[in-house]
Amino acid sequence: VGSWSGSANDDHAIGSRLGEQDISGDAYGNLRPGQRLTERTGYRLFHNHLAVDLALSLFDFGTPGFRNLRAAVWREAFDAALEGAVEGLIFTFSPEPSVDRDFIPGLLAEARRTGGRTLLVELTAPHAVLRERIGADSRQGTGKLTDRALFEDLLTKGVFETRGMPAAHLRLDTSRLTPEETAARIQQALS
Repeated sequence: VGSWSGSANDDHAIGSRLGEQDISGDAYGNLRPGQRLTERTGYRLFHNHLAVDLALSLFDFGTPGFRNLRAAVWREAFDAALEGAVEGLIFTFSPEPSVDRDFIPGLLAEARRTGGRTLLVELTAPHAVLRERIGADSRQGTGKLTDRALFEDLLTKGVFETRGMPAAHLRLDTSRLTPEETAARIQQALS
């Protein structure tokens, strides 16, 4: 199962034989539902910030070095999960301009090629909720977006748009659901 964010309101999830992938944007609430889904399913959780934080330790965000290292970590992680016959993988993800537009379609194609199953989940929240979440204490020191003014600037510039992303199988508003409820709905959709 996976999730990603499209416009500033969107997040999606991808699931496959590897498990599930959660591809979501900043402050949509993809980590906690992913953790709850891991508890419910036994699937492994590959949170986007594992790759992002590693790349940021060496390169500035969006630079060629950052983009190349992040993409390499993603590819190696998915390849290793496939080779290791990982039963399920939950992947959180945020599409934004520094991500290759072919990444998710390529991932889906690879899952189909290997007989995998996918579930794309879009997690959404109203902009007002996102603004509130951006400044939450729990985000401080995580490498996640915490500056509301920067969020507004990025929103105005369309950085969170997800043109070209595959349509989600399931769309959930995380402002109306707890992480446990979100995970339960995703698990139900997997059945």
